[in-house]
Amino acid sequence: MNQSEGLPKTPQPPQGFDHSTRWSACLEAARPESNEPPAWARSGHAQTLFGHFLPGPKLVVAPQRIEIPVSGQDRLVARHYEGTKNLALLLFHGLGGSADSDYMTRTARFGLDRGYHVFCVNHRGCGEGNGLALEPYHSGRGEDLGTALAFVRQRLPGVHLVAVGFSLSGNALLTLLTGLRGDTLPDIGVAVNAPISLERAALAMKRGWNRLYDARFVMRLRREVRNRRRSGLLKREYRIPIWTTLHDFDDIYTAPEGGFRNREDYYHSCSTKDLLHRIETPTLLLTSRDDPMIRCDDYLEASLSRWTYLHLERTGGHMGYLARRPTPLGSRFWLDYALDSYLRAIETYLRIT
Repeated sequence: MNQSEGLPKTPQPPQGFDHSTRWSACLEAARPESNEPPAWARSGHAQTLFGHFLPGPKLVVAPQRIEIPVSGQDRLVARHYEGTKNLALLLFHGLGGSADSDYMTRTARFGLDRGYHVFCVNHRGCGEGNGLALEPYHSGRGEDLGTALAFVRQRLPGVHLVAVGFSLSGNALLTLLTGLRGDTLPDIGVAVNAPISLERAALAMKRGWNRLYDARFVMRLRREVRNRRRSGLLKREYRIPIWTTLHDFDDIYTAPEGGFRNREDYYHSCSTKDLLHRIETPTLLLTSRDDPMIRCDDYLEASLSRWTYLHLERTGGHMGYLARRPTPLGSRFWLDYALDSYLRAIETYLRIT
């Protein structure tokens, strides 16, 4: 049975009604209270570090493993958690992450609590998809997100699709929403701490305390390259020195393996900062002013479309967002509370019952 059958018919708005105004109004009405950080995590660095090391709630529901064909023989591996509502969340992880990343499992958990279908999608070669992709993933793979959306739309006809991209995937989602890459669009897009200016983000990683994050990312990426080498998936051999930065890594590996001339071509081809005015899909951009990796000025300087709602949180670091007191969801992860609040607004906007 089509899941849209039996639902009450949505009243049609008057001719000429501006739906983008209603979109902004729904989100503004649901805007979560500002994050009040703990005394020990008031800086962007503290928010970033502690936010990823503190344990969060775990998923205990068994998912269905699915494979999504992309280009050639490459496949993405996703986990499908069954829901009851007419809405599906598609979650896409950040650089060096997987479906097991803390923010992925936390979001999946409260999404399931609200009755949504949830798909936790691994990028090419990540997590359970290790060894299943010849091409690497990167911040411009909007076509992969579009393919995943098309797959789910066919699997769950009539269900509203909400795509949530975290960090690197946030920019990948924006390449899809701006028409840069990919075809199939979600009904709603949510980008969290997206590096919309890739070169600025990579250069920022080389400065000060950011070098700690830089070293951690490169360590994970070197491991991914080793895994691809063992599986015979590399197009050629790459020499990646131990002191390599992420900026260097993009020139040594990401650009040539991804089919770009060099890192400058990769950054220019896949950054979305100057394209956000093109978005015609209801979109939420959520980031923090003290993100040590991504300048909030990138968002303030960008020209946003009327369909784009920007939430610049005062503090949260990069994907940290730790709160001083438990949020209404019962944890100290403000990001979960914020996304849950906005998802309720999305239900209102989509008139889901």
